[in-house]
Amino acid sequence: MSILKNFITLCCVAILVFSCAQQETTIYKNQNTGAALGTSYSLIYLSKEKLDFQREIDSVFGVVNQSLSTYMPDSDISKINRGDTTVVVDHMFQEVFKLSKEIHKSTAGYFDPTVGSLVNAWGFGPGEQIELDSVSVDSLMQFVGFQKVELTSENTIKKEHVNITFDFNAIAKGYAIDRLAKLMNQKGINNYLLEVGGELVSKGKNVITDKLWSIGIDDPQIEEGRQLKLVITLKDKALASSGNYRKFRIDAITGEKFVHTINPKTGYTKNGKVLAANVLAADCATADAYATAFMAMSLENSIALLNEHQELEGYIIYLDSEGVTQEFMTPRFQSRE
Repeated sequence: MSILKNFITLCCVAILVFSCAQQETTIYKNQNTGAALGTSYSLIYLSKEKLDFQREIDSVFGVVNQSLSTYMPDSDISKINRGDTTVVVDHMFQEVFKLSKEIHKSTAGYFDPTVGSLVNAWGFGPGEQIELDSVSVDSLMQFVGFQKVELTSENTIKKEHVNITFDFNAIAKGYAIDRLAKLMNQKGINNYLLEVGGELVSKGKNVITDKLWSIGIDDPQIEEGRQLKLVITLKDKALASSGNYRKFRIDAITGEKFVHTINPKTGYTKNGKVLAANVLAADCATADAYATAFMAMSLENSIALLNEHQELEGYIIYLDSEGVTQEFMTPRFQSRE
């Protein structure tokens, strides 16, 4: 009788184990890829069922472009740049404007989205490129300065000079990823990795492998192809990178290299000893803006700012006085390796 009881008990245990195994949840890796904002994107989101948010994703890119794209003639920012003072900007433009104001102040003016006229003049924007010398640069500098613009209580933009031109490209891509992250949160997605043009937002982890999201950071001294400098792990953080190693222009006549980072203090393109700046923050718009500012600032000032702003994590690759590649990492960034 005891043998029969034991057999029945074993059978019950086996059935219970089998039943639990049957109830294990399958996790699906949903992915949308494509082109938007002048670059490529790859969005990975994990769920218990197959999902496809392509329609909603396209909608996010569409509304961000309509508000902030300088490459769309009928966008709000393009109308404002042409001098239209009647445009009532949407909440996205308002959010980007207010955040830009904060970061402009904290970087002592090195992050400045009113450099649009200079971006165009140097050949990095949708506007006309012109031959620049010290006189023409000085002339354009009168249209630069975020302290010269204002978001009114009626949500219109007031400019001291009609020719002041906005260029939010150094923050808009990060902001677009933040909007995509908000979409995922609204859909109840708790684990995702969203990448647009190399900028990223992560949440949760890769529950399929039960590991944190792994992110590769490019070596800025490899101009063709791609080679990783290091790999870090991310959870509930945004990463943005900026560098002069891929986006530059070579003068066809002189062969001179002009990099895309413009120093808003001088009006000239910056080709300093900092090769790349990588910033981690709670949101990607903030990380994007600071990464851009660090390319214009001196290395010493960038390090001082990172030490002061503990909410930021940073990794800067630079050349020392001897031309040797060096690295600076904040402690928390280093712990992610």
